Amino acid sequence: MKKNDDPLADCVVMAMEQYFDDLNGHQPQNLYSFFISEVEKPFLKVVLEQVDSNQSRAAKILGINRNTLRKRLSELDITPENFARRS
Repeated sequence: MKKNDDPLADCVVMAMEQYFDDLNGHQPQNLYSFFISEVEKPFLKVVLEQVDSNQSRAAKILGINRNTLRKRLSELDITPENFARRS
């Protein structure tokens, strides 16, 4: 793997390479949906933790409408109790 100037992209590349190694030659199905579902929930939780659960601030950081964020949180079953900042 060639390192680039984007550490987040490097992490994604390493994780995906490991995922394909773990498949041991088997072909995955619906990989895009699988990837998005694996990444979106923890991604939103971390953003919400950073803004102390303020959905308006989170939506602004994410560049999306607050109602869109609320809809995604509901669909992903993310509640304030499971994204509050850990002390």
